[in-house]
Amino acid sequence: MQLLTATSNVRIPAKPQPQVSLPWIQVAPDAPYFITENGHSWTPIGQNDAINWVEFDGLFRRKNLAAVEKHLVWLAEHGVTCLRFMLEYCQTENRYIERPAGNFQPNMVRLWDDLFALCEKHGLRILLTPYDTFWMWIRWQHHPYNKQNGGPCARRSQWLLCPDTLEAIKRRLTFAAERWGGSGALFAWDLWNEIHPGHAEESTDVFHDFVGEISSHLREVETRLYGRAHLQTVSLFGPVLYEHPAVADVIFRHPMLDFATTHFYDAKTINHPKNTVDSAVCTGALVREALEHLHQPKPFFDSEHGPIHAFKDLKRTLPVPFDDEYFRHIQWAHLASGGAGGGMRWPNRRPHTLTPGMREAQRSLAGFTSLIDWSRFQRRNLNQEIQLSTPAFVGFACGDAEQAVVWLLRQDKRGKDKLVLKTAPPLSVQVRVPGLQAGSYRVHLWDTVAGCEVSQVQAQVDANSLLTLQLPSLITDIALAIRRLS
Repeated sequence: MQLLTATSNVRIPAKPQPQVSLPWIQVAPDAPYFITENGHSWTPIGQNDAINWVEFDGLFRRKNLAAVEKHLVWLAEHGVTCLRFMLEYCQTENRYIERPAGNFQPNMVRLWDDLFALCEKHGLRILLTPYDTFWMWIRWQHHPYNKQNGGPCARRSQWLLCPDTLEAIKRRLTFAAERWGGSGALFAWDLWNEIHPGHAEESTDVFHDFVGEISSHLREVETRLYGRAHLQTVSLFGPVLYEHPAVADVIFRHPMLDFATTHFYDAKTINHPKNTVDSAVCTGALVREALEHLHQPKPFFDSEHGPIHAFKDLKRTLPVPFDDEYFRHIQWAHLASGGAGGGMRWPNRRPHTLTPGMREAQRSLAGFTSLIDWSRFQRRNLNQEIQLSTPAFVGFACGDAEQAVVWLLRQDKRGKDKLVLKTAPPLSVQVRVPGLQAGSYRVHLWDTVAGCEVSQVQAQVDANSLLTLQLPSLITDIALAIRRLS
C-alpha cells in the first residue's frame, strides 16, 4: 500500500510496522536526568550526524544499508546512545524532505523509515530537529519554503513571524509525528535548531509564543496518536544569550519544554582551541551558568560544540592527538559539572566523522555513568566549591546529599603540542567535596583514557559535610564517582 501526500500526487511508501519497540525516554521524576519508561537511568552519549555525511550516506536510495547498520552496531558497542539529526540537510539540493513545500519526498521518507528501524534494532535513539536552520539561512534562495520557489515565506527574517510558515511547520511536525512518533528510537524533539533573533526581524519578543504554539501542536498530535508525547527542547547558539539575555526565559524556563539545550561555541577556547585545558575550563563554566538559569530543575546538555572557527573559517582540521584530547576533556568537564552526558560534538573534521580515539572516549564515559544512580541524583554544580590542595589541577564537580561526580585535570604542565604533558612529574592531590551527608562513602577512581576503574576507596564525611580524600599521585586527570553506603 502507498499513500498520497495531502497536497500532491507524490506517493509515499506505506508506513512500516516496527519489529521491536524501545522504551520511551522521560525525565526522572526526582532528578534532572533521563530515565527509560521502565525506570532505568539513560544518558545521552553521542554526537551530531547528518544524513548526507559519509557514515549515513548509504541510507539515501538505500545505496548501502548494510554499511549504515554496521556503523550503528559499532556506535552501540562504543557506548553511544543518542544521535542528533536534522530531518533535512540543506547544504545540497537533494536532501529536502519537502519539495515543493507540502510535498514529502518518497526517497527521504524511506530514508527515515530505514534509519528509525535500524536504531530500534540496535538500541540507539535520535534527537530530531525538523529544520536545518544554518544551511536553510545561508541557501535561502534555494529552499522550498521561499515564496519565490512556491513556498510560504517571503523573507528568512520572517520564519517565526509568518502565519503561513507557522502552518507549514505544523504540517511538517504532524507528518513526522504520524510517521515516526510512535517509535522509542525517538528520544526527543529539538523543535527549532538555534532559534535566533534574525529569524524574527532581530527580535526575541515572539520566541515564547512561537515555541508554545509548535510545542502544544506537536504534543497534541502525539497524545492523540499514542496517548503520550516525546520530550521537547529548543536549542540556542550559546553566545546569543549575552547579546539577548531575555532569550533565557524561553530556552531554560519555557513551561512547555522538558529539558534545556544550548550550543557551546565560545570564540576563544572552543571554536579555535589553543590548548586542551582552556576549552574544558570554559565548558565547566558554561554548564554552571546554564544550571543557574534553571529556576526549576531540568536536565541540561550542550547539543553542539566543536572547533567551528578553526574548521569552517580557517580551513584547518585539528591534528588527531590534539582533537582527541580536546574532545575527551570537554566531555568530562560537561558531565562532572552537572550536564547530562558529555555534550554532542559537531565533528568539524574532513570528512565529518569522529575519530576512533573519540569513540574510545565515549565508551569510557558510558562505562563511568553506570557508577551513579542518575534517577535520583539531584545535582548542583560544585566547580567553585570543590577544594584542591594544589593549583596544578583544576576541579569539576557536581553533587547532592548522597552522590557526587568529580573530575580533576592537570593544568600546569603542557607540551609543545599544547596537550597536557604526559611526562610531567606525578603529584599527590587532596580533594574536599562539600554538601554530602555525614556517613560512609565508596569512591570509584576512573581512568578516563583506559576507560576502566583503577581502584575503590572508602571515605567518611564529617559533621561539616566535607568528604576529604587523599588521591594517589596523578599525572594528567582522574574521574571520581562518589556514593553513600546504605
